[in-house]
Amino acid sequence: MSIKTRLAANILNSGGVISLPTDTVQGLSCLPFDHVLIRLIELKQRSANKGLILLTSDIKYVETYVKDVELLKQIKPTNTPTTYIVKASRNTSSLLLGGHDTVAIRLTNNQLIKDLCTMTRSALVSTSANISGQKTAKSVLKLRVYFKDQLDYIIAPVVTDINPSAIVNLHTGEKLR
Repeated sequence: MSIKTRLAANILNSGGVISLPTDTVQGLSCLPFDHVLIRLIELKQRSANKGLILLTSDIKYVETYVKDVELLKQIKPTNTPTTYIVKASRNTSSLLLGGHDTVAIRLTNNQLIKDLCTMTRSALVSTSANISGQKTAKSVLKLRVYFKDQLDYIIAPVVTDINPSAIVNLHTGEKLR
C-alpha cells in the first residue's frame, strides 16, 4: 500500500477527517465515532437530521450497525455503486442515522477505500465533499475554498462523471433511486 494510503489510515485512526475519491464522488470520510461525526457534520454545515453512509470493503465491518445481520448476506459486490438501506441496531449513533431508524451501507469496489477499511479495521463514514447545498468539490482548490485548513488530509480528487449510487431498501428490495 502506498505511503499516502498509510498516512490516511493513521489520520483516520487518530480521529481525523479526510477527503478522498469514492466510487461516486469526492468525499469526506472519518471513522464512525461520535466525536468525529460531530466534527464532520459541522465541517459540512449540515443538519444532523440527515444520515451519513458507511462505505465498507467487507460486511463484517458493518454488522454492529444493523439490526438483522443475516440480511447483510444479500449484499453482493456490484459493478454499479449501490447503497443499501437497512434497519439500524439500537446502539448505532443517531449522528450516523440522522433521525432515521435505518443506516445506509455501500460495499465498495474502490481500492483506496478497501485498503483504508482493512487498515483501520472499520467501515468509513462518508459524505460528499461540499458545504451542504453547494456543488461537490472536484479539485483540491475547491476543497480549500470550502474547508480552508480544516481537513486533516486530502487525497486529490479523481474527476469522474459517475452517476450517484443506486439506493435499495434491503428489507423490501425496493429501488429508491
